[in-house]
Amino acid sequence: MSFATLGLSPALLRAVRDQGYHAPTAVQAAALPPILAGADVLALAQTGSGKTAAFVLPLLQRLVASPPRPGPRALVLAPTRELAVQTAGLLRELAARLLHRPRIALAFGGVSINPQLMALRGGCDVMVATPGRLLDLLDHNGLTLAGVECLVLDEADRLLGQGFADELQRVLEQLPARRQALLFSATFPPAVEELAGQLLREPVRIHIEEAPPQITQRAVQLDRAQRLPALRQLLSDQGWARTLVFVASRYTAELVSDKLFAHGFKAGVLHGELSQGARADVLAALKDGSVTVLVATDVAARGLHVDALEAVVNYELPRSAADYTHRIGRTGRAGAQGVAISFICADSAENAESHFRLIEKRQGQRVPRERMAGFEPQAVATEAQATGGIKSTTRKSKKDKLREAAARAAGDTDGH
Repeated sequence: MSFATLGLSPALLRAVRDQGYHAPTAVQAAALPPILAGADVLALAQTGSGKTAAFVLPLLQRLVASPPRPGPRALVLAPTRELAVQTAGLLRELAARLLHRPRIALAFGGVSINPQLMALRGGCDVMVATPGRLLDLLDHNGLTLAGVECLVLDEADRLLGQGFADELQRVLEQLPARRQALLFSATFPPAVEELAGQLLREPVRIHIEEAPPQITQRAVQLDRAQRLPALRQLLSDQGWARTLVFVASRYTAELVSDKLFAHGFKAGVLHGELSQGARADVLAALKDGSVTVLVATDVAARGLHVDALEAVVNYELPRSAADYTHRIGRTGRAGAQGVAISFICADSAENAESHFRLIEKRQGQRVPRERMAGFEPQAVATEAQATGGIKSTTRKSKKDKLREAAARAAGDTDGH
């Protein structure tokens, strides 16, 4: 199948070719025809399946094919600013190749609202936003949603799962009753099902069963103090073109990045306290090869897509199994091979072995432990530590101590 068979206009077909798309992905092939026909769509597709282009292409065609009118005419809601930035970027790249270019506006929180308000003074055709900042713009009378013809909820499960439900409801109340609605989600929990019933009218349902990502998972046992030299050794030995290293805090991200840079690695840093401009610069550097190792907090675990990201290293383990899945899912995308390496430190305060076993249990997969030559750990977790601790037969529990205290009190009363 080719894009030419899906109903795209000649101008968009040229834009698609210029963008380097050769053939539609499964979700694009399934979603484009009903969206172009004006139907509501509920699509379940994993991150990295090409779902953004599945709604961006028909949105652009609709805007170009009909006469201009006050906007925005299309609204795309995203759960994170990274995802919103990437969606707006794709819209702008494709629109730049069209004779009549729709105006794309982008808004997200964490930065001053004033430039975003200024950018809206000339109007827009497509508004890409996170829910909270969109409500801020509405409160400032920066735009109206009365002319929205198409609503897109991107990664709806995350929109509902990150505390956006109330904000989302406030946005929906300001939309016209008659409009096309497109809902894209990686999972279909009850909250998304309820939202779909509220928003969609006789939707075309699309469920893309993707092959599982080709990610080799490894778990390396070592001491905390060995992590940085072990990371340098891994990077030198493997020679990955692009590597994402996850840490738990801004301080550690900057420390590890600086240490790697000092040892000759093309390292960059990404965390939530960077300005949006700095974030965009480091992601562009990663894509063009100016940066080959990106040290990041979990701000990069969701909504970040980098082609040919060969490896993910969990320098520090994530807080939850869900975060682990999102972290390692940055590699092994679109059928490519990837590797995910986690450092397991028995001498860590958070009991890393026990925590990693919980992650393994949640994902239903055991990852063999291994050691790197020259970085063998001095301490290895005992089975009691690894399983979260086993009560000692000689050490009294808190309940036992309370019972004994109560018994002593009763005996003292009897004695008096």
